[in-house]
Amino acid sequence: MNIRIKAITLVSAILLLFSSVAFAQDVELSFLCYQDSVECDVYSDLLSRFTEDTGIVVNVDVVPYANIDEQLPVQVEAGEAPDIARITNFGIFSGQYLDASEYLDDETVAYWSENYPAPILAAMTNDGGEGLGGFPDAFTVTGPFVNRTLFELAEVDMPDFETATWQDWTDATAAVQAALNTDETPIYAIQVDATGHRFAGPAMSMGATLINDDGMFTVDTPGFREMAELLNAWHVDGLTPDQVWIGGGGSGEAANLFINGQVALHMSGSWQVNRYADEIGDNFDWIVAPNPQGEGGSTGVAGGAAVVAFAQTDHPEEVAQVMAYLISEEVASEFAARTNSLSANSTVASAGVEYEAENPVVLDALGVFALEVPKLQDQAAGLNVHPFAFAYYRNSTARITQYLIGELTLDEALSGLQQDIDDAVAAAAE
Repeated sequence: MNIRIKAITLVSAILLLFSSVAFAQDVELSFLCYQDSVECDVYSDLLSRFTEDTGIVVNVDVVPYANIDEQLPVQVEAGEAPDIARITNFGIFSGQYLDASEYLDDETVAYWSENYPAPILAAMTNDGGEGLGGFPDAFTVTGPFVNRTLFELAEVDMPDFETATWQDWTDATAAVQAALNTDETPIYAIQVDATGHRFAGPAMSMGATLINDDGMFTVDTPGFREMAELLNAWHVDGLTPDQVWIGGGGSGEAANLFINGQVALHMSGSWQVNRYADEIGDNFDWIVAPNPQGEGGSTGVAGGAAVVAFAQTDHPEEVAQVMAYLISEEVASEFAARTNSLSANSTVASAGVEYEAENPVVLDALGVFALEVPKLQDQAAGLNVHPFAFAYYRNSTARITQYLIGELTLDEALSGLQQDIDDAVAAAAE
């Protein structure tokens, strides 16, 4: 029996196995949940069905994100953790997670383990690798947005999506710029958000091993160098707007330039889809393209939220069954469809999600980003949850910018960034 067939029967198996126990115990569980749009509302509806079938009541308490970020750690430390919560900071709860695998059958444990990125699952355990303490419920993924109208006006063909490299896209967008750029209306070929997060995906595609086999950051690798040199060449050749990296305008300025129709390709991420649909409207046609190919394949970088279970619960078996219900293919697919989010469940992502968005541009963009999920490298899935990701993010933009403006050589910039991260690791060990 393959994973997909197993998934289809998973929900019914869970409910049949535990319904009599749950009704007898009349259990109530707490689920502390924050939402960017309607995620918690959807969970409340999905779990009401679970309650009808099992008798296990799950009270979904919708709170502002500040409560999750600031108050939940205090609650957990004080021994007042909810049974379940939706979080984004995994490391802060290390040692407090319930290992749901102890209460589930082997088939469910295998499905859970095989359908979610191992580095993210490991971040929600108490010993860095064993057990199942939670699952990512919605991904964000980095990737390129393309102004199709500019390509059409310039009469330039886009590269083949399946084989295109970053150099191929550089050449194609440079041709667009050459055909359309004027002093009155500057047109730029290509840009990447001014952040080490958005820089990391292209670098990994080029072969960078930003996180090595020992789980530590190694900045100075050929792929990282190649992407830094390409970004520098974009500036030297006038292909990319100076104001994003060198001028300090950052990702906000990059988004504005794309919205204004001045950039042929913008490397950003899935969180921009709804904004671009709203603010661009009918001004021009845009699409999302798959991440370009390279020595390391084709990968973006993942981010997003997760649902976790806490060991302080008085009802570990019932909590484990709630978690198993939520990760099942049918439920996870419906959650993704109703929230217009990217499913972190690889079976769901590979099968495709029938999103409920009405805008065909949004539907197409979400469809492309969803297919990027199964392609993520382990290090791309694990970057955001790495305990020292903050040290990389905090320093990478500044070091790369120092290289771009000529303040440091590339050797000096990479050495400095590595030292920044090493210093953070050393400080944490004191």
